[in-house]
Amino acid sequence: MEISPDVRPMVAQSQDKTLRDAAQKLEATFLAEMFKAAGLGETPEGFGGGAGEEHFASFMRQAQAEQMAAKGGIGLAEAIFHSLKERAND
Repeated sequence: MEISPDVRPMVAQSQDKTLRDAAQKLEATFLAEMFKAAGLGETPEGFGGGAGEEHFASFMRQAQAEQMAAKGGIGLAEAIFHSLKERAND
């Protein structure tokens, strides 16, 4: 099946968006793990919020990481995107 020249830019834009979204999600997951390793959201010794606090802290870390990645993050998503794009074009 031949793709008409008029459709190619739309297909490329759709593919780029898919790859960029995947790269951004990967960066957000990486950042959330780094936040966890750094102790972000840990309960203080004297006061504890119970068993659910750790679960909600992970949601907070993930939300913060997603926001950070959406604003440009640490540049990891851009590097991943370019790598994925090169592989897709091979």
